[in-house]
Amino acid sequence: MPRYNIKPNTYMMRFTLLIALFFSVALQAQNNAIAPDEKLVYTASYNMSGILNDIAQVTMSTAKVNTSKATLMRLKVTALTYSKWDNFFKIRDLYESYVSPKTLTPYLYKRDINEGGYYKAMKYTFSHKTNTVKTVQTKKNNYVENKTVSINKGTKDIVSALYYIRLFDYASMSKGSSKSLNIIFDRKEFNGKITYLGKETISTAIGTKECYKLSIGADSSSGLQGSSNFLWLTADENKIPVYGKFKIPVGNGELKIKSASGLKN
Repeated sequence: MPRYNIKPNTYMMRFTLLIALFFSVALQAQNNAIAPDEKLVYTASYNMSGILNDIAQVTMSTAKVNTSKATLMRLKVTALTYSKWDNFFKIRDLYESYVSPKTLTPYLYKRDINEGGYYKAMKYTFSHKTNTVKTVQTKKNNYVENKTVSINKGTKDIVSALYYIRLFDYASMSKGSSKSLNIIFDRKEFNGKITYLGKETISTAIGTKECYKLSIGADSSSGLQGSSNFLWLTADENKIPVYGKFKIPVGNGELKIKSASGLKN
């Protein structure tokens, strides 16, 4: 199998930022779309030398978690390359966010990534009263760095952002209207823009779906390219993401749903 010159952290960081933007809006809303024990499975494809290859499985799942102080919802995202790609660029990524079940406000975020031999773990503890995040970063050889970061009100980690878009009432949005958002990633905040493009019906692995189509943009620090990034959410009460197209400096690709279970509605 040919090998390609892709820097592990550069590609996956930009891919992850893109997925976060795909699934994020910066408005406070109530959760009427997401239940515990939901599971969404996707195929991530990437264009290599003009050929679109299925390279990884992305799984998003939820669970109820009881703590001594509150009942939270755990939002979990994993990304694993298919075995035939492991010798080329092995990915074993885990992202988790512990949030309010009603508003998806994040309180704790964990990230553990292993991408082509590059390892990093990250932990965020949110203080919404002071608008700060205490971060702990661990790299290979157990190098640990602690840092407190100031954030804007309503800022989310990438996992809570992945789910938050589904709380938005698209039926009340007019075609062409946009919303801005703030996401903290790698201890830095960046600003993104989501534009509603109207409805479109597409064929997916879980059937033909009428969808809300979104265009995704961001500031230059995110690594996204122009406005050539799109996401389709089902135009129903669940608003699950079923298809995405993205473009980043090292290429382009797609995210396609394979299965969905445990839906709330």
